[in-house]
Amino acid sequence: MQSSVNSQFTNAHDTSLCLGDAPTENQATDRLYWFYTQFEGVMEMYAEAEAVRQYLDVHQGWFRRCAAPMQVTPLGANGYDLTIGKFGALGYYVEPKIGLELVPQRDRIYRIETIPIPEYTPPGYDVEFRATQTLEPLPVTELEHPERPITRVSWELDLNVGVLFPKFIRSLSPNLIQQTGDRLITQIVKQVSRRLTCKVQEDFHQQLSSDALKQYHHLKKTRTSFACVPKGSSQS
Repeated sequence: MQSSVNSQFTNAHDTSLCLGDAPTENQATDRLYWFYTQFEGVMEMYAEAEAVRQYLDVHQGWFRRCAAPMQVTPLGANGYDLTIGKFGALGYYVEPKIGLELVPQRDRIYRIETIPIPEYTPPGYDVEFRATQTLEPLPVTELEHPERPITRVSWELDLNVGVLFPKFIRSLSPNLIQQTGDRLITQIVKQVSRRLTCKVQEDFHQQLSSDALKQYHHLKKTRTSFACVPKGSSQS
């Protein structure tokens, strides 16, 4: 998933910064460019909230299955080392790797936070990830069929990404760098969120029963079973 803005800068050198590379001595003295984004969204699960809670609590099963093809390695009881993929703009690419902890839920509220990856220093970037998920059973009055419960998983995400750009990028307009970076981060969040959410929904209903999976396939055609928008957007 590469930003479409790459085509606007055909004279830029294609500089890749992959896992295992280290910043040069000169790079180490330069500042990170930070990009911030906040998103909110929902995903619907067509079951009782308790069934959804039991599924989400055992993340050791669903997280690795649903995160594929991203590379996932467990870190302790609740953490994961996650390689998101290769992304880039302005002729410059990074392959971010992040440590995430899926904090055990409390009162049906889940948190995901950034944690350090042992013996690993991010090469030329930094990521701060904070997300919350809340299980909210839909009131009976909002259900077309009261005998078919729906649980809405509402979520919010705060994502800060710092990138240490090479000199040829730093020579560009700061506004251009900021706008391009913000646009790319938004694209990444939307694409990864949609892919991961769809896989979690599919996996949950499949684990529940074949009838639940059929119901999910039917209802997702008639309902907004997934949403992901910038926080504060008029679309939310």
